[in-house]
Amino acid sequence: MIDLKRNSKKELVIAHGLRTKSSSIYSPNQKGDFKISRGKFFNFLCCKRCFYLDRIKGLESPGMPGWSLNETTDLLLKKEFDYCRERQIPHRLFISNNLDNLVPFYHDELDNWRDSLHKGLTLRYKKTNIILTGGVDDIWQNKISKKLIIVDYKSQAKLGRLDKINYLQDPYHEGYKIQMDFYAYLLLGMGFKLDATSYFLVCNAKRDDEVFDKTLNFDEYLVPYFWNINWIENKLEEMINVMNSTEIPKSNLSCKNCAYSEQYAKTIYREINHDKSEIQGSLF
Repeated sequence: MIDLKRNSKKELVIAHGLRTKSSSIYSPNQKGDFKISRGKFFNFLCCKRCFYLDRIKGLESPGMPGWSLNETTDLLLKKEFDYCRERQIPHRLFISNNLDNLVPFYHDELDNWRDSLHKGLTLRYKKTNIILTGGVDDIWQNKISKKLIIVDYKSQAKLGRLDKINYLQDPYHEGYKIQMDFYAYLLLGMGFKLDATSYFLVCNAKRDDEVFDKTLNFDEYLVPYFWNINWIENKLEEMINVMNSTEIPKSNLSCKNCAYSEQYAKTIYREINHDKSEIQGSLF
C-alpha cells in the first residue's frame, strides 16, 4: 500500500524518508545506551540490511496502519484478565482448560510491561550499552509453583477450527515463537522464574456464521509453547557486531523490501539517463 506522511493534526506533510529522532539512530561503537525492541530484533533476523539502514543509517520505511479489530480484541481480553487479577481468581479459560491452579499475575509494573510503545519489559544485555525491550500481552502465575507464564494474544479469522498441534508449524507463525522466546529471555534476565510452558491465546473469528447481525463471534484456543532461549545470545552478539560495523550488510535474498528498492532505483536511473540497458552490477 502507499503510505502518505501526516503530522499529529493528520495534515499531509513532506516525507523525507529519514528519521528525525536521534534516539532512534545508532552510531557504530557509540558509548550511550541504545534501545532495541523485540520488533527490531525480529527485523534483524529477517534482513540485516533493512535493519542496518533503519537503525544505523536512519532510513524511515513506510509504515502500516494499526489493526483496530485486533487491538480491540486485545483490549477486551486485558479487561477480562484484569478483573480476575484484582481478585486473584481463575479466569473462565483456566477453568475450561483444567488450569484452575493459574491466576493472572499481579505486579505493580505490569501496565508498564504491557506498554510496548513507551516502556515494556526492559533488560540491559550483559555489560553492553544495548537495552532490550518488549511489550508483553499478559503474564499468568501458577499458584503452586509461583512460576510465571508468558501469554500472547493472537486474533485471526480463518474458516473452520484451529489445529492446535500444527498452529505453530505454519511458517508465517515462526515469528510468534521468536516473540515468546524473546519475552522469556527478558523476564529471566529480570530475575523472574518462569514455567516452561507459555501460551498463545488465539481468538478465531467464526466466518461460517449465517449472519453478522452486529455480532462477531469467536472461538478461543490456548496453544501451548515450550519457549527456548538457547539461540538468542548468539544472535544478539551477531546483531551488535552488525550495528558496530561501518559496512552495510548483504540483504536477505527473500527480502521483498530490498528487491523492491533495487528495482525502483534501477527504473528511476534508466529513466533519468534515457538508457534501457542493464546497469553494470548492483546499485546496492
